[in-house]
Amino acid sequence: MKKRYFIILFTSLIITSCSSTKPEEVDLQKQFDRATNYLEKKRYMRAQEEFNSVAIRGLHTDLGDDAQFFLGESYFLNKEYILAIAEYDRLIRRMGFSEYVQKARWRICQCYVEQSPKYYHEQSSTERALSKLQEFLDDYPNTEFHEEALTTITNMRNKLATKLYESGRLYVKMEEYASAIITYEDLLANYYDTELVDDAHLQIVKCHALAGEIEKAVDYLANNRKQFSNDDQLAEAEKFIKQNDKN
Repeated sequence: MKKRYFIILFTSLIITSCSSTKPEEVDLQKQFDRATNYLEKKRYMRAQEEFNSVAIRGLHTDLGDDAQFFLGESYFLNKEYILAIAEYDRLIRRMGFSEYVQKARWRICQCYVEQSPKYYHEQSSTERALSKLQEFLDDYPNTEFHEEALTTITNMRNKLATKLYESGRLYVKMEEYASAIITYEDLLANYYDTELVDDAHLQIVKCHALAGEIEKAVDYLANNRKQFSNDDQLAEAEKFIKQNDKN
């Protein structure tokens, strides 16, 4: 009799347990599906509300990391990059096991890239983007985003080089040739792999010549002739020296 009572009680507990958890799981799945539908329809604010609720309520369920990642996506796709970074970062910190971690890391890189302004503005976001991109490639050398990351790094470095180059041109207009040369040398030292290398070498030659330092212009060109990849710019540097050589 006691054995029969125990079996009935144990079965009852199992049924009660299943009945108490299953509706909750079903409810979370429905809410997640609803949020996904909002996301697909570009109703980002509604998607954010639903994903946030699932992420909180389903933190320790299989839907927890899905909801957290897509919460970040709903901010990213709505161009709310600061908020997107916060949500992706929360996924990375709390759910390091998740299959979404690599994609979240890549999205964070994209967020910083999207916040990178035109070259003539302050460039801390660009520097941050470069740092994140390099960290990403170091951690995921075989990622599917490898080529895109390299291209983005090139574009970001060209932007920073352009900022220095244009600063140098401003010094030239002000006839502050020594400051211009320092700026162009800074460009060559830090952005030696960018598309403005030949331009910087050419401008240094011109600055020396315009400052009346023809010998320095000649010496600089002789020492850096092989650094020119563009023959037209090399020829322009030689021509400029001749035009400004009063001897």
